[in-house]
Amino acid sequence: MGWYDRKVRWVRDLSCGDTRIFLELEVRRVDCRRCSKVKRERLDFLADNPLYTKRFAYFVGRRCRGATIKEVAEELALDWHTVKALDQQYMEAQLKRAGTPGPQVIGVDEIAIRKGHTYRIVVSDLVRGRPIWFGGQDRSEASMSQFYGWLGKRKSSRIRLAVMDMWKPFRLATKAQAPQAAILFDKFHVMRHLGEALDAVRKSEYARLAGRQRRYIKGQKYTLLSRKENLTLDGKKALKTLLAANKRLNTAYVLKESFGQLWSYQREGWARRFFENWRASLKWQRLKPYEKFAEMIDRHWDGIAAHCRPENKVSLGFVEGLNNKIRVIQRRAYGLRNENYLRLKILTCMLPAV
Repeated sequence: MGWYDRKVRWVRDLSCGDTRIFLELEVRRVDCRRCSKVKRERLDFLADNPLYTKRFAYFVGRRCRGATIKEVAEELALDWHTVKALDQQYMEAQLKRAGTPGPQVIGVDEIAIRKGHTYRIVVSDLVRGRPIWFGGQDRSEASMSQFYGWLGKRKSSRIRLAVMDMWKPFRLATKAQAPQAAILFDKFHVMRHLGEALDAVRKSEYARLAGRQRRYIKGQKYTLLSRKENLTLDGKKALKTLLAANKRLNTAYVLKESFGQLWSYQREGWARRFFENWRASLKWQRLKPYEKFAEMIDRHWDGIAAHCRPENKVSLGFVEGLNNKIRVIQRRAYGLRNENYLRLKILTCMLPAV
């Protein structure tokens, strides 16, 4: 292997406003006798794109955490594809610094990456508060099993709790790949099913009534589904008028509000007694959606009773917060077509800046 020649060129280092700094480098190229190719000398401080330093690449990456690629490209007078490549290198450096995860408590959820029920699975480490895996082809059991294959048998055996919704494929894959893990159903998803039951009652009442009696129900969907403390003064007045005008909706609303007490019990026996009493109160109320909801809770009781155990008291709001953050990422970019780039964005959105 012998020296081929020397090439002097300018490399962009930093950009702050209108201030741009360039470094004059003497980069050596060598003639490889083994493969008969000309290779460039590697410098540790250069980015993957040799026209920029790592420091500049990380500066671009930090800017892309809160702005779109187009905005950063216009600000720094760079090509759109250059900014994307530098941002990708920055996110890969973030993941490398974060290290390989070994979670004990995981949160499992799916996100839609485009229209037409195209889903990917996102798994988070709820103790450290960061997403650790994004993948699969859909939300099937086989796709969920890919996560455990990526994690490995040794680390999968360390998982003690898996938080998820009541989607059967997720539960079956977890029982098969991490049988020691307790399964806990996310209370936000459970309460969402109850909200859907209440909305079904609202629709049935609207269809049953006619004339002026409908005016109390029309346009009050979100007033009825929102928590009372989150309503404005006008919303509270509208809710009071609605519940006074319709007895069945009043009963359904009171039952929905009282069900939240289930999550406060610290013993499974007490929680079960409360649920049986709540279910018994549905008798003669002619609330079919609520009866179906109660049957669903009964079928999935083990995952709901897990809330009563002290060791399962983990922050369940992280998964919902992550979903909101992912939606912001997708909305800011008007959808991301490059799935690998979306994966990097999701896996690094909770990591500290480099």
